[in-house]
Amino acid sequence: MRKLEISEGDINISPGRNKWQEENLSKETRAVLDEDSRYFLSQALSTPCLNVMSRCEGAYIEDMQGRRYMDFHGNNVHQVGFANPDVIEAVKRQLDDLSFCTRRYTNSVAVELAGKLCEIAPGDLNKVLLCPGGTEAIGIAIKLARMATGRHKTISMWDSFHGASLDAISIGGEAIFRRDIGPLMSGTEHAPPPDEYHCAFGYPNCDGCDFVCARYIEYILEKEGDISAVIAEPIRSTPYIPRPEYWRIIREACDRHGALLIFDEIPHALGRTGKMFTFENFDIVPDMVVIGKGLGGGIFPLAALIVRENLDVAAERALGHYTHEKSPVGCAAALATIDYIERHNLAARASELGRYALDRMGGMMERHPLIGDVRGIGLFLGIELVKDRATRERAVEEAEEVMYRALTKGLSFKLTMGNIITLTPALIITREEMDRALDIIDECLNEVEENKR
Repeated sequence: MRKLEISEGDINISPGRNKWQEENLSKETRAVLDEDSRYFLSQALSTPCLNVMSRCEGAYIEDMQGRRYMDFHGNNVHQVGFANPDVIEAVKRQLDDLSFCTRRYTNSVAVELAGKLCEIAPGDLNKVLLCPGGTEAIGIAIKLARMATGRHKTISMWDSFHGASLDAISIGGEAIFRRDIGPLMSGTEHAPPPDEYHCAFGYPNCDGCDFVCARYIEYILEKEGDISAVIAEPIRSTPYIPRPEYWRIIREACDRHGALLIFDEIPHALGRTGKMFTFENFDIVPDMVVIGKGLGGGIFPLAALIVRENLDVAAERALGHYTHEKSPVGCAAALATIDYIERHNLAARASELGRYALDRMGGMMERHPLIGDVRGIGLFLGIELVKDRATRERAVEEAEEVMYRALTKGLSFKLTMGNIITLTPALIITREEMDRALDIIDECLNEVEENKR
């Protein structure tokens, strides 16, 4: 696996994974994994699988051997925790009331959810379309941008992920999805992401790269002249948090050049960054925002596109038209999820606990030469491992070893870009659980650094 291909997640075929499985999986677990591989198509990042889950509850998952893991990955669906009783009860009630809504009809639950999304979204983001998943919602956004502007070109970021469909990988920037797939959508321009730690333009000492990257997008907008939209994650899921000025520059440039600004918040909207919407941390409002994953409460697949009122321009065209577009069961799960987040002040709680965790991570960086950088906002945190702080060479093998050692100790997390420990726990976790997770990472770093001596 070439390093270019390591971005969205950790590699599912590697000597490190094979070793962990040999040492930790029972004969019964292996039998299920073998059956899984027998029936499911093989694909990078997914099949063959790591382990077999049997339960999930709160901040934890459990495998079929009865071992529990704090899940600091969770595919970013678990803002309110796995198997949240309020969400489950809402789904059960809805199943007894109205289990499905056929095409051409609406239902009161879907209308209530749309109204709630417009209520919590800032500015004039007052129109909604629902669909089963985030990838589909991205596709709707691309189509609407074309219809609203009369243009088809887009600007998006290298290394970004917006879904796995052909239109989504066209605007996405990951080689593992794009390489050797054949012709992609035309007009999909790409720019470097705002990552001052690995500046594409070679700026030293993490100084100024964000502004150069923003001006580069502004330059493309000016030179192309017919861009329909800039489509981006307000915070890349590595994570990297750009300076507030970055998005202000791009917002103003979009307005000047007649392009829309579309934010993909599928992984981290609904409280994770200390705000209901991530872009609220940057004091701007996009023309469209896509949310998903956690919207269904970790139970039901559901996503939403929320747009400015003046973009309601496609009455004579089909934008989504998905079978489960107004699923009453999915909408009931989403309403219960949002209600739980609001009643328990999970966004404010994520902000407070995230500051505490970031402070602890800074202390870990002082002790561990493997840590090149720590960053985060709310409960969206990253620890970047490097072979050398001067060169910032990515410590890919070491990061994988830390990950599997942590699994053995009861902590699950995701690696991004091959070397970044990405921590996205349930927003319901306690400070004690956060301490335990960071203690495990601390222990694993000690072990890996000791082995290198």
